[in-house]
Amino acid sequence: MHWSLAFIAAGSVGIGATAGRRRLLLSQAKHRSLAGHSKWSRRIAGLIPRVDYDAAQFFRCDGAPDGVVAKREQGFERLAHLFAERFPKGRALTAETRAGLSDLQFTGSYRVPFQFARHVKEHLGVGAFTERSAGVTVTDLDGNDFYDLTGSYGVNLLGYEAYKGMIAEAVAQVADLGPVLGQLHPVVADNVARLRALTGLDEVSFHMSGTEAVMQAVRLARYHTRRSKVVRFCGAYHGWWGDVQPGIGNPVNADRTFTLAEMSEKALQTLATRNDIACVLINPLQALHPNSAAPSDNTLVDGGRRAGADREAYAEWLHKVAEICRERGIVFILDDIFTGFRLARGGAAEYFGLRPDMVTFGKTLGGGLPNGVLIGRADLMKRYREDRPVDICFARGTFNAHPYVMAAMNAFLRKLDEPDTRALYDGLDDRWNARAARMNASLEAVCAPVRVANLSSIWTVTYQVPSRFNWMLQYYLREEGLLLSWVGTGRLIFSLNYSDAEFDEVVTRFTRACERMAANGWWWHAPDATDKSIRRGILRELIAKRLSR
Repeated sequence: MHWSLAFIAAGSVGIGATAGRRRLLLSQAKHRSLAGHSKWSRRIAGLIPRVDYDAAQFFRCDGAPDGVVAKREQGFERLAHLFAERFPKGRALTAETRAGLSDLQFTGSYRVPFQFARHVKEHLGVGAFTERSAGVTVTDLDGNDFYDLTGSYGVNLLGYEAYKGMIAEAVAQVADLGPVLGQLHPVVADNVARLRALTGLDEVSFHMSGTEAVMQAVRLARYHTRRSKVVRFCGAYHGWWGDVQPGIGNPVNADRTFTLAEMSEKALQTLATRNDIACVLINPLQALHPNSAAPSDNTLVDGGRRAGADREAYAEWLHKVAEICRERGIVFILDDIFTGFRLARGGAAEYFGLRPDMVTFGKTLGGGLPNGVLIGRADLMKRYREDRPVDICFARGTFNAHPYVMAAMNAFLRKLDEPDTRALYDGLDDRWNARAARMNASLEAVCAPVRVANLSSIWTVTYQVPSRFNWMLQYYLREEGLLLSWVGTGRLIFSLNYSDAEFDEVVTRFTRACERMAANGWWWHAPDATDKSIRRGILRELIAKRLSR
């Protein structure tokens, strides 16, 4: 063989071996669960058939004896009658509206594991409408007051009265201009100055949702690095845009996105050895449940939900990621939309001691109105090249910097500077950790197989028994006047204006709900039952259903 051909052949083998090692490392850096393998998760999701338990199967799917089944049936029937009597207007309007509102169809179908959903919707339907809020409570159409544990998906940080005031103030401030778009109200200048001071970053971009802010951050990172790949970590949510939400829920493959395992040396090696990664997205909420998606009762098929925040360990992990990003020219994006201003006045960057290249905010920053904000280094925020005037990075939106949103945002930012608000952040973690401990002590005192885990005021309920019915707790909590979002006990979000007395009332009601649920036999389980045996039993059901077609 001619020496030149031999040289080329040897080089090709070397390049192929290197590429093979990179692919192997990338595979090892992914989380072992299906959540870490988006293509496989979508394929498997497409194979799972619908299974609906009838009334008989519903109560005895775990092999419970007749006496336990009778208790469950009695408890369920009591709740069904109570809900029908207590929530007639709300349920009626929800049923009327559902046919024309796809959001209600979706959330109503995914409150509980799908095998139970049809029977639950038929008998334990809940109303989706509320009339008013006051303090830490909301009131439904039937006049029922609930302690709010939804946090309005994270928006309600300071209490509803505060946001009512911000919105009213905003309307008055920009009333003379009204909804004029394109031109900016002067309040925008103050928002920019305050956000720069708060984050220590250079430039600001306003959007109308958190998803849009993340889209712009990723687009700019790709533009400036001239790389295409995005790294997110297993379980993390960054909005519903396709490139950052691979797997189940996205009908197309997100081929330019790598989903890596958190707290993983292999993931760090992948970041340190690849040359095609434009950015890394970090959702600080993952500190509560690394490598797991936001918990929801619709996936609570056993007692396997795990959660628990280790602030120091997670901060150490984030600093390792940030250091590699700096070394490799990868843009480090802190997606602080959910946790922003909830963990610390300066957001998760302050809480974990980070210096991100870009940070996204949203939710509470809008003062109660829709918003999304991207803040970043000047060199990364620029949308054009001086030497290539046609090579631009486009991002515009009709309602970006809407006057009413900007004014409400300004009211929120000014509120952050008030002494009473600053005082809320003094000892914040200690206060909410102590409250979580108080809740757990109360649950332990009545031998309830339930505990809570928290990241400051963001909580998740965990279960200590391998039960098919842990998800039923959300309905006993509703009976006690505790309002949860459609994900049930997967996420409780407290506003910071909860007093000790109000929180103690929540503990009392929560504990009472657990006692009642236990009395109705829902936590019975066979002596040899485990979470693994439950999942295997469900798998057998699904296979049998699939083969029977």
